[in-house]
Amino acid sequence: MDTQAPTSLRTNLQLGIYKVIDPFVKLLIKLGLTPNAVTSIGFVLNVGVAVIFIIGAEEGNRGDLSYVGWAGGLILFAGLFDMLDGQVARLGNMKSTFGALYDSVLDRYSELIMFLGICYYLVAHHYFISSIAAFIAMIGSMMVSYVRARAEGLGVECKGGLMQRPERVVTIGLCAILCGVMSIYLGGNYKLFIPGIKYHVFETISIFTIPIVILSFLTNITAFNRLVEAKKSLLEKDKNNNNLN
Repeated sequence: MDTQAPTSLRTNLQLGIYKVIDPFVKLLIKLGLTPNAVTSIGFVLNVGVAVIFIIGAEEGNRGDLSYVGWAGGLILFAGLFDMLDGQVARLGNMKSTFGALYDSVLDRYSELIMFLGICYYLVAHHYFISSIAAFIAMIGSMMVSYVRARAEGLGVECKGGLMQRPERVVTIGLCAILCGVMSIYLGGNYKLFIPGIKYHVFETISIFTIPIVILSFLTNITAFNRLVEAKKSLLEKDKNNNNLN
């Protein structure tokens, strides 16, 4: 029962969100937008996320975290289109096999481009450890999707895990917004020191980077768990096939 509870909660949240966005989905359908067009818009918005991070790296200073906040807002807005394209396909009766492939491919490109912008920003402002964590999180994110796709290509279902794409998008987007907002009140260069410890233990950018560090672990754990899950299913499938033979 414990393994099903998160999935049930996730499903209920999705259904609640669908009820909210369905009127907008119907408007998009009336305007003549196809699911692939909606997917493309989401991709372009994610390119915009990377552009904001790169501009923040080139023109902003280390203490100016407003770029992080604006990028976070655009991450969430772009993530909305990940849900809209599927709903447009369902409500508009425009489902297609190629559309599913196109959506999956552009989702991967969108996430890679987003992480490119994050890594560029962190490296430019000398947050090297955080940039490595972002790169590892990117690897984990790709492997979560790859393991599922490869397993399903071999005929077994491989879903679930703590850090699927919606969770990753919401986590990064919300924390980026919070980082930008808190920099207004704390200051972009705020640092917290503890007596007896030589280096600061927290700074404003940590609101954004600590979740990325956590993502670097959870995404790879999710990918590994999916691999284990797929192994069990494939071994069972092979056993059943051998028994039939």
